[in-house]
Amino acid sequence: MKPIFVQLQCTPGKTYDVADAIYKTELVSELYSTSGEYDLLLKVYLAADEDVGKFINDNIVSIPGIVRSLTTLTFTAF
Repeated sequence: MKPIFVQLQCTPGKTYDVADAIYKTELVSELYSTSGEYDLLLKVYLAADEDVGKFINDNIVSIPGIVRSLTTLTFTAF
């Protein structure tokens, strides 16, 4: 399994709705509210052979109220 981090910018006033929708998918390991340019930060574990872009497009950014996303891939820990 590889950890993927996704930051989400939400439509003003919709952050809690987006967070609730993400939580209900049961696909996310961790979900945080953040300050700054993005509103939410989530951590997802994907199988090594799973297509990251397809997973994000099909399961995350398709949720109403998301304006922008930033996906960070991770590599070997030190």
